[in-house]
Amino acid sequence: MRTEGAAEGGAHEGNVHADGAHDLRHHGDAEVRDDGSALIDLAVNVRADTPPPWLRERIAASLSGLAAYPDGRAARAAVAARHGLPVERVLLTAGAAEAFVLLARALKVRRPVVVHPQFTEPEAALRDAGHAVDRVLLRPEDGFRLDPAAVPEDADLVVIGNPTNPTSVLHPAASIAELTRPGRVLVVDEAFMDAVPGEREALAGRTDVPGLVVLRSLTKTWGLAGLRIGYVLASPETIASLERAQPLWPVSTPALAAAEACMSSQALAEAAHAAHRIAADRTHLVAGLQEFGTDGLRVAEPAKGPFVLIRLPHAAAVRRRLRGLGFAVRRGDTFPGLDEEWLRLAVRDRRTVNRFLQALDRAVTVGGV
Repeated sequence: MRTEGAAEGGAHEGNVHADGAHDLRHHGDAEVRDDGSALIDLAVNVRADTPPPWLRERIAASLSGLAAYPDGRAARAAVAARHGLPVERVLLTAGAAEAFVLLARALKVRRPVVVHPQFTEPEAALRDAGHAVDRVLLRPEDGFRLDPAAVPEDADLVVIGNPTNPTSVLHPAASIAELTRPGRVLVVDEAFMDAVPGEREALAGRTDVPGLVVLRSLTKTWGLAGLRIGYVLASPETIASLERAQPLWPVSTPALAAAEACMSSQALAEAAHAAHRIAADRTHLVAGLQEFGTDGLRVAEPAKGPFVLIRLPHAAAVRRRLRGLGFAVRRGDTFPGLDEEWLRLAVRDRRTVNRFLQALDRAVTVGGV
């Protein structure tokens, strides 16, 4: 694990592209746009076959109210009740990505630190807001595990994902809580936590961790990436600061309807069932990938999210061959701390995984990897 410093408005980067910077704005959806739209998608971490019919019906029913301005009170109360919090500790956002922009613009911080590899939007938002960003890079030889002591003591904003995209590492909640310091804001991106059976190691709903800000997304489990809905859980003071930075009516009426629906007991039970199914499908995927050990493929383990990170010689070429065979996977070199030998694979059902493994065998064999 190592720390990288930053120049004003940017970061000093390791494992960089030839142009000297990671493409922090590259995301998995780029793999399936335009000529990739017909590919079988293992690049985007949205759960397949979603949103379910009952959720589509709830969203469709909300369209009759589009003439009125959005009223987020019921959805906000539903999120608060789901986590056992007062509504003053909840802020609804247009996806978790909006929350990163609000944090970057609203909080007065001197030394923000982002723990990488992870989702790149937090750093991009901080840099766009004019902040110098330091990085703590978790190393593959350590299993990408967090050492709280590696985070600089004077960091007054720390951002970490759990489970982390793209490494699929689930950090112990106790280890993350060790990052708290007087005057420090600790941002934990739990966008994929509802894909973890039992949501173990979750910090959402905790009020005993000073400076804690938890971000949640409803787009991944429920297939609502096009609707944009997420939320922030934090102290009332932090929520008020973020809310002042939001535009008026930032979350649409259909998104509010979706948020309220996804907080119901029936929806939570369905999400819990899906988490167990994802875990079983992930085990199947990892077992299949391990058969490629003689080809130099290594899986970052233990994987606990709805995606798997792999390292493979000539991965960039293999990725291109997979596209020719009908499959899109996520390149890893846009994540600080990773290079072109890394790929991220979304967990899919066994039938899709078996087809993918056959394609991977062809892609590896053809290339002589």
